[in-house]
Amino acid sequence: MPAISSGNPPAVSERPTRIVVDLDHLAFNLRSIRAHVGVPVMGIVKANAYGHGLVPVALHLQAQGVEQLGVAFVEEGIALRQAGVTAPVLVMGGIFGPQVAQFIAHDLEITVSSLDKLRQVEAAAEAMGRKAVIHLKIDTGMERVGVHSYSARPFIEAAVASKWCVLKGIYSHLACSDDPSSPMTGQQTERFLEACAHIERMGAPMPIRHLANSGGVLHFPETWLDMVRPGIVLYGVQPDPASHRTVAVKPVMSLASQVVYFKVVKAGNTVSYGATWKADHDTRVVTVPIGYGDGYPRALSSRGDVLIRGARHPIVGRVCMDQFMVDIGQGSAWNEDEVVLIGAQGDQAITVEDLAQLAGVIPYEILVGLNDRIPREYRGGVSA
Repeated sequence: MPAISSGNPPAVSERPTRIVVDLDHLAFNLRSIRAHVGVPVMGIVKANAYGHGLVPVALHLQAQGVEQLGVAFVEEGIALRQAGVTAPVLVMGGIFGPQVAQFIAHDLEITVSSLDKLRQVEAAAEAMGRKAVIHLKIDTGMERVGVHSYSARPFIEAAVASKWCVLKGIYSHLACSDDPSSPMTGQQTERFLEACAHIERMGAPMPIRHLANSGGVLHFPETWLDMVRPGIVLYGVQPDPASHRTVAVKPVMSLASQVVYFKVVKAGNTVSYGATWKADHDTRVVTVPIGYGDGYPRALSSRGDVLIRGARHPIVGRVCMDQFMVDIGQGSAWNEDEVVLIGAQGDQAITVEDLAQLAGVIPYEILVGLNDRIPREYRGGVSA
């Protein structure tokens, strides 16, 4: 008698392409940064924690006792609260009046960047009968958001006097700190401290002053003040080729896939769209199931490398939406062999910084471009 089908489809196996996030490396980096600066740390987890996964990273940083978390948008903050994150969360992006009630309802700290924004927050807080926690944003040269440092006095005085806002912090953002030779960081620091001096002259308690991003952490001790805001360096990546490795950090992310197809390409045949690469001799080519649809840069076409069986091999032809091809020469590879795109294999390694340089972008773009089509796997994570 034939078997009767349950009607349920077979289980879907996990995609072979995967990002591995090493939570132990993340904890190591946090400890290294703390030891380096000697002040509290605001861990920046915006943009899906720089591609590492917003909620798992935030929960792990919280388990390590991070003093504060920073996100860009209120939606990111709400997602953290819904996932059980209880640590203080500052939303650093500009705000819209209709959103303010959501900040207050979810116990999110608000960046107030103008007198008008301050009044919007006060009105919402009063209507809800609940005080709002705010950080003042001072523009010291970025010209993005914030009150200019040279005209900040009325803004600061209004915030200090507010009945419905609790002034927890005051901050600015450094524009050139990735380059240790830039004089602009010193200028911005002076402007910021001049603005903060208004609070001292008023005799009011000084809120938390925070200025240093990753570049500030690495290069400019005068910017550390009362708290630092490391982003990319927290994930073990240098912000710029000019940056100095003054803090010992380990890469948190690796990216790997597997060989999905093997073929011999005859001399004179071309590979991939546009026929931009031609084999000048018979060679072995394998296909890897990841492409620009996953956020792997198309700019790495015929420029990037991968690691297979501990050896470095070049990508040939254009990176497709879902796959690309690799020339392994006369080497060997089998279907399901591991292919490392970011990380180490044997005594070889490919870093995020390597990919960024080859693609002509900054390391941030590599990290945040890797989207949710790639599954994340978390390793380690023993609480402090």
